[in-house]
Amino acid sequence: MSPNRQGTIIHRSLPELPALPRPLYGRVESLPNRALTYRHSHPWVQLSYAIAGVLEVQTDNARYVAPPQRAVWLPAGLEHQVSSSSHTEMRSLYIECSAVAWAPQSCRVLAVSPLLRELINSFSDVPVEYDEAGSDGRLASVLLDQLRVAAEVDLVLPMPHDVRLQALCMSLQENPEQHATLAQWSAQLNLSERTLSRLFLQDTGLTFRAWRQRLRLLGALAPLEQGERVTDVALACGYDSVSAFIAAFRLHFGATPGEFFR
Repeated sequence: MSPNRQGTIIHRSLPELPALPRPLYGRVESLPNRALTYRHSHPWVQLSYAIAGVLEVQTDNARYVAPPQRAVWLPAGLEHQVSSSSHTEMRSLYIECSAVAWAPQSCRVLAVSPLLRELINSFSDVPVEYDEAGSDGRLASVLLDQLRVAAEVDLVLPMPHDVRLQALCMSLQENPEQHATLAQWSAQLNLSERTLSRLFLQDTGLTFRAWRQRLRLLGALAPLEQGERVTDVALACGYDSVSAFIAAFRLHFGATPGEFFR
């Protein structure tokens, strides 16, 4: 999905936990290389968050992208796969379902406020078997309260279920810079342009043009966060000029690339 395809991808191991030691459990990981987990699920809620680097969570229905100051909320039992850019500093939270009766039952990206960020960082330093009745337990309670009110943000790329659209979208993900039109794709798939347009909107909730633009912009986040030049990222994403890329970026995210990561 990202135009940045450089670097070795390693498979990241996951902790073998038959049960959580406390209702809220934190895990700290430093990932120098691009990393990928196998598809898996948990019997508990997970918050995937990185204070540096960009995370992508893939489910059957969508890709969820979390640059710094964003996190991905994963409900219990949801099968998923997590990838991360190089030099990622993860601060994952695993949460017992009984501790978050209010928890949303769908995957989503959440905004991480400065307060929530500091709470997560502080919680990463507490013992695994912390005193639930002491200060660490109170920290956990405040952290969960802040998660409850965290705002949802639209950093999601919906994925189609129609096998024809899946082939189209896979090709675009592998080569986001390509400029094949809807008419060209419809000819390749033996569909009328009108039928393909209707199928795409029905299956993803987005037009073909909007989906491709979102793919490119979300894919730009990792290389931008890694410090790549805006010009190089814009061209790798398929934009003809830096100004066109920045205009599209500002329209979608409400900020320029420089402002977004400030």
